[in-house]
Amino acid sequence: MPSHLLAKAARSGREIVEVTPERAGWTHVGFRALRLGAGETETVPTGERELCLVVLTGSVDISVDGVTHPGLGQRDSVFEPVSPAAVYVPPGRSVQILACRDAEIALCSAPCDEQPRAVRVIDPAGMRRSVRGQGTNLRHVCDILPHDDPTAAHLLVVEVLTPASHSSSYPPHKHDVEQPPLETQLEETYYHRLNPPQGFAFQRVYTDDRSLDEACAVEDHDVVMVPRGYHPVVAPHGYDLYYLNVMAGPNRFWVFKNDPAHEWMLKA
Repeated sequence: MPSHLLAKAARSGREIVEVTPERAGWTHVGFRALRLGAGETETVPTGERELCLVVLTGSVDISVDGVTHPGLGQRDSVFEPVSPAAVYVPPGRSVQILACRDAEIALCSAPCDEQPRAVRVIDPAGMRRSVRGQGTNLRHVCDILPHDDPTAAHLLVVEVLTPASHSSSYPPHKHDVEQPPLETQLEETYYHRLNPPQGFAFQRVYTDDRSLDEACAVEDHDVVMVPRGYHPVVAPHGYDLYYLNVMAGPNRFWVFKNDPAHEWMLKA
């Protein structure tokens, strides 16, 4: 039986996968992924939540309250070494998406605050790209909406490409206690993609006392929910792994704690 932390994807159709706060049993993070064929449209009201729309693949026109931002997105695959297009939208807006060609869209949301915030098209050229780790722990990171970007109230969005046979989110770390500057409390979703797509990867979510200890076999487009605990990922031989992370919590600050049992490898 699949883990209760694993949201399995639909293999066809417009709706790929959705995680609401109600489904996850938490307060902040919402995630939804869509497939749109060329010419198809989708309308998304933000309601009381802030939204970061990420164009994972394809190209779309995004209109917010009648103002159109055309031709966003250029990737054919999330595995290309190219940053995605993204748009931040505050609460109380209506977003229309028109697919210029076949597209895959991620809708990342969280509660907002009372501060006035503006719609912002996030320039891919300005996204910070980095390489993290070394050896078989090396992975490639793109910060779409990091915690040092003041655009959002609670949302953090980042994508990671983990080569085949590598680990990621490793050594295992957690961010489930609001104790800055040592650690902050952030819920998190992992939206997984595999290359080639018939592959699979593994993610474990566990706490120090093992009151939560789940191992998930993830396939293409699946989501793993991380309400608390450490959450490492491993990509098997032959299959590159991409994931889009969405995080949010009481405060918009990402500070994590490594599992002390495995922190030795950072000193090796």
